[in-house]
Amino acid sequence: MKAEIIAVGTELLLGQVVNTNATFLSEELAGLGIDVYYQSVVGDNPTRLEELLEYADKRSDLIVLCGGLGPTKDDLTKQVTAAHVGQELVQDEVGYQQLMNYFETRQRPMTENNLLQTLVFKDGRALQNTAGLAVGIFYTSAQGKHYLLLPGPPSELKPMFYHQAMPILKKYVQTNEQLISRVMRFYGIGESQLVTDLEDIIAQQTNPTVAPYAKPNEVTLRLTVKTNDEAQGIRQLDLLESRIQERVGAYFYGYGEENTLPQVVVELLREKQKTLTAAESLTGGGFQATLCDTAGVTDVFLGGFVTYSATTKANFLQIDPELLEKYGTVSAECVEAMATQARAMVDTDLAIALSGVAGPKELEGQPVGTTWIALATKDNVISHCYHFPRDRNYIRKSAVMAAFDLIRKELLK
Repeated sequence: MKAEIIAVGTELLLGQVVNTNATFLSEELAGLGIDVYYQSVVGDNPTRLEELLEYADKRSDLIVLCGGLGPTKDDLTKQVTAAHVGQELVQDEVGYQQLMNYFETRQRPMTENNLLQTLVFKDGRALQNTAGLAVGIFYTSAQGKHYLLLPGPPSELKPMFYHQAMPILKKYVQTNEQLISRVMRFYGIGESQLVTDLEDIIAQQTNPTVAPYAKPNEVTLRLTVKTNDEAQGIRQLDLLESRIQERVGAYFYGYGEENTLPQVVVELLREKQKTLTAAESLTGGGFQATLCDTAGVTDVFLGGFVTYSATTKANFLQIDPELLEKYGTVSAECVEAMATQARAMVDTDLAIALSGVAGPKELEGQPVGTTWIALATKDNVISHCYHFPRDRNYIRKSAVMAAFDLIRKELLK
């Protein structure tokens, strides 16, 4: 099956939004054995979208459109594609009820244009949106062309693809051979180092194959095998993974596209029945916000502190001002005191503390990117110094990930 991806949205052409959907979809379709031959970006213009659809019909079996399913006048993907394939748009009842419930729950009036989000092709298959309101569509034309319409926001597109579209697509790519994939996730090692450490394995690959992907603050490996025997295919992946684990297993933390490092940490905390608190300076609450985005966190997180200045460190955490004066706020002594005091005050099993220099200027003689992170338990406190590159946001996000990894390693002891 030959596929092509059409991203719809003038904001993409203007550079206001980065087209991460195309990267995600290309990876996932490749994992299904579907080759993506073309990627296009088109603005919110019905004429130019129709032109692209005409080209796509001539060269692709599967046309994936993302974006333009919303309620505004420039959201025209559904309407243009419906006209192109000669389909009537009808209301999806499940999507309609979800829309009604959304506005009723929020006690807000609903404008008529919101109903556009519930329209689907009469002979198509509705794809329900668990993270938003725009219903997706899968449709196969009389000529055997497949059309997959997905919402633009990645937070909506990804779950719809995983849970709604992927099971459908698998039916259309069934052969005697099946593709089995396994995604391994690594933190604390860069893509270049990972590839270097696995150079001979990657160079000699035939079946199974190994594909590295760099992601923000982590790297993933997709292991894929083609096989006629599922059990044999799994054994091949197990053998390949064991070779990889021997070399870079120290950086491995989990499997799957959606199983993030914070999720792994929360599950470990719950499994071991441990509680956690945090004291943040550099990250300004970013660690706790990320933690609280994770399901199940209520069982393990009791609350924490944001102490951005020396004064609040002394007042909120009751840290001796003389210690801060002597060692500074960007120091092992400071974060160890923050973690120790936070753990004692909240009475948790673990406490994490972060302090550092996000920039744009150095602080206390420490260069931008210098980060201290401490982890306190009931028996001990340890601290580590990191030097993160790039801009302020990257430094802060890198510090958050490093903190989660420090907790993960402690829980695995």
